[in-house]
Amino acid sequence: MTEDLEVLISALGKDALALASGMNLECGAVLVDQCSRNDRYEFSTSEGHTVRTIESVERGIGRSRNLALEEARGRIVLFSDDDIVYSEGYAESILKAFEAHPEADIIMFNVNVSEDRKTYRIDKEIRVHKWSVGRYPAYAAAARLDSIRRAKVRFSLLFGGGARYSNGEDSLFFMDCLRAGLKVIAVPVTIGSEIPRESTWFHGFNDKFFLDRGVLYSFLYGNAAGIWALRFVIAKRHSYADQMKPSDAFKLMRKGIKEGKALRDEQE
Repeated sequence: MTEDLEVLISALGKDALALASGMNLECGAVLVDQCSRNDRYEFSTSEGHTVRTIESVERGIGRSRNLALEEARGRIVLFSDDDIVYSEGYAESILKAFEAHPEADIIMFNVNVSEDRKTYRIDKEIRVHKWSVGRYPAYAAAARLDSIRRAKVRFSLLFGGGARYSNGEDSLFFMDCLRAGLKVIAVPVTIGSEIPRESTWFHGFNDKFFLDRGVLYSFLYGNAAGIWALRFVIAKRHSYADQMKPSDAFKLMRKGIKEGKALRDEQE
């Protein structure tokens, strides 16, 4: 049964054997490791699961996830990072969720993280819409591979670790999935935990943070980006009050929205 599930792991300079062993994999995987060389090989875990490894000198989380999607073979794929450890029985839980929801193209699951990293918590089964999709990280999601390929959705190369803008590639990917007509739901099933570590992109509520967030909102919300930017600076004002005035944060986000609009116009 677990041969129907494949984990798509994005890593940065990791020992593939040690990483796969520590993640508690219960199925096969595609591991894309951004490092100092280009190579391809595969190995089996102690439980007999095949891990197909791609080492690449190219940088960017979007590139990594897109490459994993291109190489994927599983009927269901689970997005993952190199700091996730899976709970016993996670593979069966994911496959059962898709069996119970044949209408769903993507299903979000709970992954335990530290309080300062928490952006969502699924307490009941819900439909995920464009107004809430930005809460979910890629490692929370499993998808039907055929649905993703049929929709021709890919991760942006503009956002995320190693890219021009700090983060947001997950939110934009799922938004594009919704725009393509894919159905996304969330279920109250916990599949693993994140190992605490220092953020690879968040370095405080500085100018770059707000400008980058404005660019992202332009891609996510289009003409409504300004409203969402205002909502964000008000909702988060207590988090950055000692670093910046809300009015200055909003100005930076508006600058980012303008920059994002120009980039979108170039792509059209």
